[in-house]
Amino acid sequence: MLLQDEYFMGEALRVARNAVGRTSPNPLVGAVIVKNGRIVAEGWHRKAGTPHAEIHALNMAGDLAKGATVYVTLEPCSHYGRTGPCAKALVEAGVARVVVAMLDPNPQVAGRGIKLLQDAGIEVETGVCENEAKRLNEVFLKWITEGMPFVALKTAMSLDGKIATATGQSQWITNEESRLWTHYLRDCHDGIMVGINTALKDNPSLTTRLPEGNGKNPVRIVVDSQGRLPLDAKLVTDNEAETVVAVSQRASDKTVQALEKAGVKVIVAGENKVDLRLLLQKLGELNICSVLVEGGGQLNFSLLKDDLVDKVYAFVAPKLIGGADALTPVEGAGFAELSQAVQLTDVTTELINGDVLITARVAR
Repeated sequence: MLLQDEYFMGEALRVARNAVGRTSPNPLVGAVIVKNGRIVAEGWHRKAGTPHAEIHALNMAGDLAKGATVYVTLEPCSHYGRTGPCAKALVEAGVARVVVAMLDPNPQVAGRGIKLLQDAGIEVETGVCENEAKRLNEVFLKWITEGMPFVALKTAMSLDGKIATATGQSQWITNEESRLWTHYLRDCHDGIMVGINTALKDNPSLTTRLPEGNGKNPVRIVVDSQGRLPLDAKLVTDNEAETVVAVSQRASDKTVQALEKAGVKVIVAGENKVDLRLLLQKLGELNICSVLVEGGGQLNFSLLKDDLVDKVYAFVAPKLIGGADALTPVEGAGFAELSQAVQLTDVTTELINGDVLITARVAR
């Protein structure tokens, strides 16, 4: 039965991915209903506040759900929120067996959904494709267990590790396809973070621009200890997405009030400079579960030094720029010893029309 279970759970994982970037702060969940060895229904959670994956699948299956096996990527919920408990719906539908990839770490669930099913006499199997399910919901797992967003650092550089020339020119190092890939990354993150120097130099909009035109704009987050973001910056005036400016206590009340009057949300975190860990905690309280960092080398180093980065996307273009003064993706003081260097794991590489995308997770 194990190979068959893995096959059908793989299908549940596949359909769950249909909603990447759309369910926050809820997890990605897929469900598949199987009867007599055949898939009779499937569903996935589409958006927070809407029916869960199991409900979509049960509605599709109708009477065929009775006596069937349900494969679900996350433990069915057992509590009432904006929707009813899925575990109770499975019991009422008369399913015979439920296969679960992983337990839900949400304290409101945490095994209660499994117990509800078992108390009703339903056979329950757990741990099928568990690692794949955890990888699928790495964002939700970080946020629900630590109260902080999952942080992905994105950078684009030349083959010799430069993000700009010595004169500051940086557009464009990577090719058009890589830049489009970046917009897909923006589309699936809740927030996008830059430092004040990037905001001042580039005056970016930090919006999602996809050919299909259906991209989701992330919340724009500027790390700006003194509150130097100009009131006429695009991030303040374009009304394309919410903008958050993180300041320290050094920022004057007048500056903070002016930003807030212009429609910017100001977060005070830290005394002399922005405390990045505290900032991330406050973003987590706002249900910002994932942050894509597109900052410069100083912000990147600060996040890495404080062990706040979870994942790295590095686009490498087949160009050699050179220059001792040319900027690199990670600046700051650097790490004095190789043993202190940030170790990456689960490394994958992908060719993007000549550019190379290296994706990796920070080893912990």
